[in-house]
Amino acid sequence: MSGGLSATARMALLARLSKRRVAEDAAPRADAGSARDFSTLPGMRDYALLRTAMQSLDLPSPLFQVHDGLAGAHSHVGGRAVVNFASYNYLGLNNDPRVQQAARNAIDRYGVSVSGARITAGERVLHQELEAALAEWHGAEAALTFVSGHATNVTTIGHLMGPRDVVVHDAAIHNSCTEGVRLSGARRLPFAHNDLDAAERELAAARRGAQRALLLLEGHYSMDGDCPDLARAVSIARRHDAWLMVDEAHSLGVLGPTGRGVAEAQGVDPAGVDLWMGTLSKTLSASGGYIAAPRDVIDWLRHTAPGSVYSVGLAPPLAAAALESLRILRAEPERVLRLQANALLLRDLLRARGFSTAGSIGAAIVPVMIGSSVRTARLAHAMLDRGVALQTVLFPAVPEHSARLRFFVCAEHSEADIRFAADSMAEAAGAVGAVEALPGLG
Repeated sequence: MSGGLSATARMALLARLSKRRVAEDAAPRADAGSARDFSTLPGMRDYALLRTAMQSLDLPSPLFQVHDGLAGAHSHVGGRAVVNFASYNYLGLNNDPRVQQAARNAIDRYGVSVSGARITAGERVLHQELEAALAEWHGAEAALTFVSGHATNVTTIGHLMGPRDVVVHDAAIHNSCTEGVRLSGARRLPFAHNDLDAAERELAAARRGAQRALLLLEGHYSMDGDCPDLARAVSIARRHDAWLMVDEAHSLGVLGPTGRGVAEAQGVDPAGVDLWMGTLSKTLSASGGYIAAPRDVIDWLRHTAPGSVYSVGLAPPLAAAALESLRILRAEPERVLRLQANALLLRDLLRARGFSTAGSIGAAIVPVMIGSSVRTARLAHAMLDRGVALQTVLFPAVPEHSARLRFFVCAEHSEADIRFAADSMAEAAGAVGAVEALPGLG
């Protein structure tokens, strides 16, 4: 997502903080003013301003909190037990003994690594079984796994599109997608979040001058917890002779009665989507990503996409864990219903206490919009003090006025956990109160 400080805000903040910089920042850099000066990199100055602002307030960073133990409904942070809303273990499969045993069995048979790219020496039956299961799950002909969800989007979009093409995407799309577009050299046209009227206008205006076009959406947006109108997106893509790609990273196991994603949730034929993307690191309790698509597309990617050809294959314990997680998901859809009930309860409790939860549908992701990065950081610490861990999203990851806390709900949370979190949020907000505004940082 784009955003930043205006030039006026930067100047005001620099003036406010110039006398309060820490000693190491005040010391001149040996490479200052040269092409080797890392501080001239785009975005580094904005990050340095926020860091200095937080230091001036004696406010420790809420980021990179160390969790000790399994990332389930509960965890340990800093030696204390917490209710955990910071992890993507949506269906509680990361700590399922069947999944763990499948990973152990794979290590016993294949080792920790396949020790090679799949195209040369890294191919294993586990890869083929997992890809066949993922393709079936999405109603696609074939699928291909990659070692990273982020790399899946970067290498697929970067390889699929080219400088004569156009990509029209939701402004809230994941960074991996925009990085893939940047790699491809295609023209990139964002539209306002979930505004498919704007998407169609952008696509209609750009389509004639482009060789190929791609409409790019998420099935369940990780920042706001909402969804696109998939049927409308399919119609737009077909009308303008464009491919439709849907990132289901936060949809698999979350949306629909049995967790098959946004198509099932909205009653849309999944065949209307040309490329389904997903990750293995959330519901499927592993690490990696995949593309599900027509067989000829997958065969082409398998043999030519840099992220497949020039990368080691997916580690055996990860492939086995993901495959077993998918089997359990298919056999136990009641996990999905528990997750959805928990998320909906949390969203409604937070709204009843006066918090803005953006457009969250209450499926797994419930953001609480705060606005100020400083106040968001203080609230995160206040919540952790009360025994609740959750995710903090600050500038420059989002525009300063959009800083937020994010609750990631799982099927294993109890009703008591949910109510405790909502009550703690109300208490923390009251304790933190209004935060003295720093110029440009709220």
